[in-house]
Amino acid sequence: MKQRMQFFAKAPEIMKAVSALNKAVDECGLEASLLHLIKLRASQINGCSYCVEMHSREARRDGETEQRLYLVSAWKESPLFSERERAAFAWTEAVTKIADNGVSDELYASTLEHFSEEELVKLSVAIGMINTWNRLCVPFHALHPMPAAKAA
Repeated sequence: MKQRMQFFAKAPEIMKAVSALNKAVDECGLEASLLHLIKLRASQINGCSYCVEMHSREARRDGETEQRLYLVSAWKESPLFSERERAAFAWTEAVTKIADNGVSDELYASTLEHFSEEELVKLSVAIGMINTWNRLCVPFHALHPMPAAKAA
């Protein structure tokens, strides 16, 4: 796949603002490990190979296990995630696919069992942020930070 556009170069001012929000999300106080997982899950849903690769690599760098990374896409069936992580995954899926069913009162209430209201706002902004990156990287075919593997 060939990169269509270098979006940072074409709209530097707005990308500076996007980057500033991204930095705020990364420093918002939610666990870095949790942020890696929700970024990975949203990117899987959105089919953003650039972000899936990058967030998997960053999570491994920060101590996440290969096994848990492999199972993010099947988190509902895996016993390897905490209740807080599972709540974050459910919230991530609902917010990322918001046009499908919205966010139910039941999901809202169950998520608040694991996140304070402040944390839930931060989590929602983090999900919005990764969705923004996915919506830039997918249509413009962002190049992978690592060389592509050779096809078999």
